[in-house]
Amino acid sequence: MERDVAVKVLTIGTFDLIHPGHVALLERCVELGGARAHVSVGVNTDDFIRRYKGKYPVMTLVERLEMLRSIRWVDEVLINKGNEDCKPLIDEVMPDLLVVGSDWMGRDYLKQIGVTREYLEKRNIALVFLPYTVGVSSTAIRARLK
Repeated sequence: MERDVAVKVLTIGTFDLIHPGHVALLERCVELGGARAHVSVGVNTDDFIRRYKGKYPVMTLVERLEMLRSIRWVDEVLINKGNEDCKPLIDEVMPDLLVVGSDWMGRDYLKQIGVTREYLEKRNIALVFLPYTVGVSSTAIRARLK
């Protein structure tokens, strides 16, 4: 029996200098959600990135939002206004799946986004780590530009 409601998939990140690794992550989000996937992307603000990484992103928030909106795998692009506290964004989207690159595995991703396993379990949200695209990163691209 086919579901009437789409499988909601959420991923959250900076998405600076969008590259094939980002696109692969977004495509996998669709695959995870199946034929009725609805993929939402939460984008971190410039100020949060500066506080977290010590520098502003190369692309402005507006540029990153526009780039993500142009990717066919993406249904919805939202600003992560909560910054370190992603709960408002997660509560707005109410995803079935929260998808993260495996580069976060072993680090405390939940602490980074301000949620707990209990918070996700209470909302029936599964945390899914997808394989990181080795050798492709915004950091590597920035280094080549120097």
